[in-house]
Amino acid sequence: MTYAPSSAPPFGRALCAMITPFTEEGALDLDGAQRLADRLVREGCDGLVLSGTTGESPTTSDAEKAALVRAVREAVGDRAALVAGVGTADTRHTVELTLEAEKAGADGVLVVTPYYSRPPQDALEAHFREVADASGLPVMLYDIPGRTGTRIEPDTMIRLAGHPRIVAVKDCSYDFLGTQKVLFRTELAYYAGCDEHILALYAVGAAGYVSTVANVAPARLRAILDAFDAGDTATAARLQRRATPLIEAMMSAGLPGTVTAKALLTHLGHPAGPVRPPLRPADEDTVSSLREAYDTLTSHGARH
Repeated sequence: MTYAPSSAPPFGRALCAMITPFTEEGALDLDGAQRLADRLVREGCDGLVLSGTTGESPTTSDAEKAALVRAVREAVGDRAALVAGVGTADTRHTVELTLEAEKAGADGVLVVTPYYSRPPQDALEAHFREVADASGLPVMLYDIPGRTGTRIEPDTMIRLAGHPRIVAVKDCSYDFLGTQKVLFRTELAYYAGCDEHILALYAVGAAGYVSTVANVAPARLRAILDAFDAGDTATAARLQRRATPLIEAMMSAGLPGTVTAKALLTHLGHPAGPVRPPLRPADEDTVSSLREAYDTLTSHGARH
């Protein structure tokens, strides 16, 4: 018996929140971005989220964001969906970025809750509706209250689901009951935004995931979904557990996932480059822990 999620996946199932490669001098590395994107797609990613937080959107310019979409589209063609991160704390700026992403060739946009200003729910709803009305692109909402300071409450999410272009959610709410409430009441395609929740959320009807860890282990994470889809839930659970050390090392070590992903990509010989200030590179101890966790995941002898 095979499994079908309750919501059609508008951007595929296995999405990577792709880092933005820079040169050693800190400039945008479009050639590196193309090579990285091609590898991620070849190794199992259905979609790529560009210029999210993992893509260092706070420190890339509007022109760099548009150039990144164009370059990656050239590299992957129609082999993967491209979702452009456009969320800012300013509705007008978010609309401008949405229109630029549409012109650059994005298939959709990721819109995070406006941060720091902590708008009330009615203002939040109006913000998302204005962005969704601004272009013809489908919208993925990004609910991550630990970073933004404001939750998209389930009732707000349910109302927003009525908008024809609001089709998906990247869920980092850590509210499993609230997520299931929205899944039950809407057709929104939910994507796990926290790697430790990939299987749990998929099992209750999510569309897939948007993963930072997929930068370094795309095929390993894709295998979790494939096993579950094939009805082999025991293998899916084993693969999710087996990814735990790497997920913990990359996402729970006190550093942003951008820093750990770039450190490990560099170690593996893939395009990455430095992070931009105020972020700082991982230290040697962190890199050593990342290498150990990656080796644990990829060693053929692992059984847990």
